[in-house]
Amino acid sequence: MSGLFPWHAAAWQQLQRMRERLPHAILFHGPQGTGKTVFAEQFAQALLCTAPQPGGFACGACEACGWFRQYAHPDYRRVRPEALEDELPEEDGETKKSAKTRTPSKEIKIDQVRALGDFMSVSTHRQGLRVVLLYPAEALNPAAANALLKTLEEPPPATVFLLVSNGIERLLPTILSRCRKFALPMPEAGQALAWLEQQGVADAADWLAEQGGAPLAAHALSQDGARALQDEFLQALAKPDAEAALKTAERLQKAPVPELVLWQQRWLYDVLALKLCGRIRYYPRYRNALQRLAAHAATPDLLRLAKAANERRAVAEHPLAARLFIEDMLLEYASAMSA
Repeated sequence: MSGLFPWHAAAWQQLQRMRERLPHAILFHGPQGTGKTVFAEQFAQALLCTAPQPGGFACGACEACGWFRQYAHPDYRRVRPEALEDELPEEDGETKKSAKTRTPSKEIKIDQVRALGDFMSVSTHRQGLRVVLLYPAEALNPAAANALLKTLEEPPPATVFLLVSNGIERLLPTILSRCRKFALPMPEAGQALAWLEQQGVADAADWLAEQGGAPLAAHALSQDGARALQDEFLQALAKPDAEAALKTAERLQKAPVPELVLWQQRWLYDVLALKLCGRIRYYPRYRNALQRLAAHAATPDLLRLAKAANERRAVAEHPLAARLFIEDMLLEYASAMSA
């Protein structure tokens, strides 16, 4: 039984050829929003299934598959940030109520990695494999990354680590060197568009373009009502003005800052690409505004804004003050683009 996305079929076949000499750690990497974690979960289930099907897929019907679906398999552990969990774990001295009210961590902490020690110290169920799925690997904080590295340097027997990363350049080189890297590239545009249309997404081509060709990201954005937020931000970029920048920053101060920075990066890419080669990649529905800006914007100003956006992206996950961060970003943009 396969739950793979259609664009992963060839990669799955390639992965099956590794099973005879399975490495102790595989790092699945590629663009965000393309289904890498689902792919890794499918492989984890297949490794634990007691009645695998042709093609290396899990049967979905055995006892092991039932445990896996409930995240109750004795030989499977999933390590991810608290922000991705349905319920926050309680910490020493913390009540259940306070655990629910505190902000969930976006990092993978050292305690989560250390907890794998007890898991790996007992015998596996029915002398099978033990599987650890960790994602996103770039969420490992420095202490957790070093703890994981020690385990990867001396891997326990019958244990497979499956790591998933949206950006392997953010991982320790020593971790990279101890994993077999497995690339999952962006799907072809036709495949991604066909899948989105099958999901009933209206204006699928626009959504796909705005998410850089990542179909799951496009589907998620089309479902959660984020278009209104995105449009308000893009309209501020379309009509750069200092006073409007301040008002927009006030309204959007609770918006996800990394998303705002990403949207501005893609907007600047389109303005620059339109100016230099007459092409739009991300926001074709804003063609008129992009053409107007590209006509009078100076190339050095665009390059300077793009560099500043890249620098902001590195700290956008933890801005000291979201409103001031957004104000600074929009005011700098307005100053350069409305001159």
